[in-house]
Amino acid sequence: MKLPVYLSLIDRSEESLARAYRQMGSAHGDEPDVHFLCLGHASKCDEHRTRLAPVIERYGTAPSGDEPERLQHDGVGEPRTGPLGLLRDLQDLYLLATLVDVTWVMLEQAAQALRDSELLGIVEDCDHETAVQLAWLVTRMKQSAPQVLVAAR
Repeated sequence: MKLPVYLSLIDRSEESLARAYRQMGSAHGDEPDVHFLCLGHASKCDEHRTRLAPVIERYGTAPSGDEPERLQHDGVGEPRTGPLGLLRDLQDLYLLATLVDVTWVMLEQAAQALRDSELLGIVEDCDHETAVQLAWLVTRMKQSAPQVLVAAR
């Protein structure tokens, strides 16, 4: 069974996403919505990991073995500055959140195949919350893009 590989992936990815949200929230504190929503999203990522802990304890975790990680999930690096930096940082967060989202989708398929109602409930809740994060990121990028890309000098 390779489920432990994906449990490791989601755990590390949620941890990285939480760290990235905190970095961006701190770096872009001059944008109150970004600051507070990033901190809130980071807390949700932490909650996801907490909720998943009993499942990880039951199934275990495992490295991907001989399969190297092609997409790194070590976070998004140092935050940028200014309006363009914010837009780019939001885009980086979106990419990392998408990794989390699609990993939840794979875990949902596994939970259904295993008929594991506990895992399925966790996955459905966490995937929904990740979708909310993605929607906010897209909305915030759409809000920023015209001003940053066209009107700014």
